[in-house]
Amino acid sequence: MKAIRFETFGPADEVLIYGDIETPVAGPGEVLVKLHTSAVNPSDTKKRMASFPDLLDGGYIIPHSDGAGVIEAVGKGISESRIGERVFTFNAQYGRRFGTAAEYVALPSAHAPCLPDPASFEVGACLGIPAMTAHRCVFADGSVNGKTVLVTGGAGRVGFYAIQWAALSGARVIATASNDADADACRNAGASIIVNHRDAGWPEALLAATNGEKVDRVVEVEFGANLENVLKVIGTSGVIATYSSTAEKEPKLPFLKMMYLDITIRMVIVYAMPDDAKDHAVSDIQDALEAGRLQHRIARLIPLSDCAAAHREIEAGEVRGSVVLKISDD
Repeated sequence: MKAIRFETFGPADEVLIYGDIETPVAGPGEVLVKLHTSAVNPSDTKKRMASFPDLLDGGYIIPHSDGAGVIEAVGKGISESRIGERVFTFNAQYGRRFGTAAEYVALPSAHAPCLPDPASFEVGACLGIPAMTAHRCVFADGSVNGKTVLVTGGAGRVGFYAIQWAALSGARVIATASNDADADACRNAGASIIVNHRDAGWPEALLAATNGEKVDRVVEVEFGANLENVLKVIGTSGVIATYSSTAEKEPKLPFLKMMYLDITIRMVIVYAMPDDAKDHAVSDIQDALEAGRLQHRIARLIPLSDCAAAHREIEAGEVRGSVVLKISDD
């Protein structure tokens, strides 16, 4: 099969190799998926740059956890009725060497749930890390119905889904966005109040818009960099669910201020989500896709052979929406 691999860490153009690799076989409890699409996420580019220093100890890596395709074969213990099923994948390259930047992937059956017919394979590739991370951030600490939820970076891949999950569940959603186009995207996704996080006084603008009412939950894209301002707008016993802190990788916490607010900090990563949270996210995603309730943003469709270009797009940080590799039209 054709696949992308890397054998050393480094820049995408230097280490990503497109070529032939032996097609995998579904092992016990696994399914073999003929992939139509694969999506690139920031964690994929970070792995390529040695965020897991021992990643290559077992040999080369086929990157990416997210993708979509059709089950072509099943391993021992998996019903043959799954053959022919349209699926999306998650956690394909977590704790395993071989991900979705290939024509085929073999992975645990549970990590290849059914992709409802209304959703395209391009949409299917967007669901693993972005939609499931957003779901966990919004729902891990209980219902948001009637609550006020702040989503920072609402036009980003995770933020865009977080706005929708919260709004669909009856929350009042506030989002931060830095330009008019991003503000429009947040508004269309369900945010009723938008503030510009590049303005130093955005916490004051948010509280003015809510008549002084503070938020109950925060879905946070830049935990360390935004913490000081977030603490100005979060209410007592509020929850900050964060999935990234890129600008400040080891933030300093104002412990007393946070303690007196009875704040809960929740760290979220799809890789480590408990199984019941994964099942909850998958079920809600499938229901929403069936009903056509979710919007999706696909910024780029790029051939598998140009995987390095897709990695550069993600690393540049300018793109809004998912960058998807096109693998097969069959």
